[in-house]
Amino acid sequence: MPPPRKVELLPPELRQWLHDWWKAKGFHGYEELAEELNFRLAEDGLELRIGKSALHAYGQEYEQFVKLQNEAGAWASQWLADNDLSEEADRHRVLFQMMTSVAFKVLKSQMTKEGEDIDPRELHFLGKMMKDIMSSAGIREQLMVKERARIAAEERANAVEALDSARDELGLSSDVIGKLRREFLGVRA
Repeated sequence: MPPPRKVELLPPELRQWLHDWWKAKGFHGYEELAEELNFRLAEDGLELRIGKSALHAYGQEYEQFVKLQNEAGAWASQWLADNDLSEEADRHRVLFQMMTSVAFKVLKSQMTKEGEDIDPRELHFLGKMMKDIMSSAGIREQLMVKERARIAAEERANAVEALDSARDELGLSSDVIGKLRREFLGVRA
């Protein structure tokens, strides 16, 4: 197993600061970033020093991660908007983003390994996780189709009831009411 990279040895609060810096200033200016980070490390009494090339390599990976996360979030938001899943959507969106982040980390770690170092079980679990996410989306879609059908049937029943109650008021015959039911409401009988 290769030794951890220097950036991975940073305390969590400095790694978070690093991520925030990139999000605020973009993925460039690595010399300035290295100076500022090393100043903070020295200020905290840590002997670790990180060069601009190490920051650049890590920054490129983190940039890809952020880009993938944003794409996944945008896709999920659009999908949720298209399917009108407001309240339930928030829970699933958060879950989906978490799962996407985990999938990205696994893929990233697998990309750095040699062929014989790749653990097929990890890839299997990743595939199963992604399959479960897609299955969950399919189940939700089926539930939404059923819910929409239930609402449509309820609205149709209300329209039939309104038509029946208006029959006498409008002076319509049973034949006319039957024709309205069949042709406009799709109701037989």
